[in-house]
Amino acid sequence: MYEIHHFVDSKVTKGTSGRMADILNPATGEVQGKVALANKAEMDAAIEVAAKAQPAWGALNPQKRGRVMMAMVHLLNRDMDKLAEALSREHGKTLPDARGDVQRGLEVIEYCIGAPQMLKGEYSDNAGPGIDMYSMRQPLGVTAAIAPFNFPAMIPLWQVGPALACGNAVIMKPSERDPSVPLMIAELFAEAGLPDGILQVVNGDKEAVDAILDNETIQAVGFVGSTPIAQYIYSRACANGKRAQCFGGAKNHMIIMPDADMDQAADALVGAGFGAAGERCMAISVAVPVGKETADKLIEKLVPRIEKLRVAPYTDGDDVDYGPVITAAAKENILRLIQTGVDQGANLVVDNRDFKLQGYEDGFFVGPHLFDNVTTDMDIYKTEIFGPVLCTVRAETYEEAIGYAMDHEYGNGTAIFTRDGDTARDFANRINIGMVGINVPIPVPLAYHTFGGWKKSGFGDLNQHGPDAFKFFTRTKTVTSRWPSGLKEGGEFHFKAFD
Repeated sequence: MYEIHHFVDSKVTKGTSGRMADILNPATGEVQGKVALANKAEMDAAIEVAAKAQPAWGALNPQKRGRVMMAMVHLLNRDMDKLAEALSREHGKTLPDARGDVQRGLEVIEYCIGAPQMLKGEYSDNAGPGIDMYSMRQPLGVTAAIAPFNFPAMIPLWQVGPALACGNAVIMKPSERDPSVPLMIAELFAEAGLPDGILQVVNGDKEAVDAILDNETIQAVGFVGSTPIAQYIYSRACANGKRAQCFGGAKNHMIIMPDADMDQAADALVGAGFGAAGERCMAISVAVPVGKETADKLIEKLVPRIEKLRVAPYTDGDDVDYGPVITAAAKENILRLIQTGVDQGANLVVDNRDFKLQGYEDGFFVGPHLFDNVTTDMDIYKTEIFGPVLCTVRAETYEEAIGYAMDHEYGNGTAIFTRDGDTARDFANRINIGMVGINVPIPVPLAYHTFGGWKKSGFGDLNQHGPDAFKFFTRTKTVTSRWPSGLKEGGEFHFKAFD
């Protein structure tokens, strides 16, 4: 049994609220640790430390902040396996998935090394007689990052890296379900040379979140999680005068055209639908084959692939396809939705409702499920299941297929599999969804592009990482200057050119 506390002023700080939450082992259901839950006073104290430390960090030239990022890249590579092991132990995802979690966060830190380039302002000389104008990007001050359980390395690094590179101090509030890796990341930043007090990790629940949202010192908030919580955080943050970028749920559609490579499409669906037990906002949860023949072929190819998936704890080796879901409540909700799908008339082609893993009967394992003949009025279509469940909605035409994706309330990611360039181009141009894949099932952009969904998948004007992040975490100040160099004669200044 271990305990996770807070990281304040570059040292582990024991919680004083007296409240602790269980950290479960998702594979066994057993309590393996405890995490401190901060109260408002603890959060406010951490924010005060950050506010005192930030001005010196913000005044440091961007090259030196970039060097901290450069050192951080080295340390993340050095400790990749250590971080992945801790991540898998608390989250349950396989070790290859966990390494990928760290790697995608590391890539954003690599991008942040280029902070000097991203923070350059603009300049116009001779905008008027003897007048020059220029703009500069300056840090906001103290910002906050509220991270989800499903990517405990990647998302904190996405949130924290750009904010720090821009010269801000950051309060990170990780998920209380898997808090070890965010704390380890903060320790690595300190080792990389980040000054004391610039990155604080304060664990907690709603009380800690509300303390962030109501504290006047916090200038901006980043959040990733469910749509109802994203809406709550966005609304409360904005009401308190803060910037906010909040990312919520998803129901990602993949359209399979009749000319698609069916083996490629089936492989893509299995990986995108069932990897990480479906607990990712970019998972493909709806397959939309166009035409009966396409749908029948697709189901025929999907079934044997899904039935071969190996579900086991991460400790069983790198050939495990996916592990348990995060909690018993998550498992119960997934199974409830599956039963609802059956009750509402969907065809459960692959049925693993009775799945049990020998030796891990108390773990939170859910077997893979495949539905066919799903309709848009069913709960399993409307709701983000966030589990290893793939729904197939049959479409007669391309227009019908694209309409399903466009009419859904979520707009995070989507994909199309086709050999036809005109169809792909039309799809990319017309679709009202933030991230689009063409023969790519999970179109997560690389670090130098921006990540974010549309509709009820994203709230706020600017997205995560890429150029948007540097805009979000800075304010633009524009200066208009005039330098009189002559004597005042007749009530006017006379100017001469600079030598």
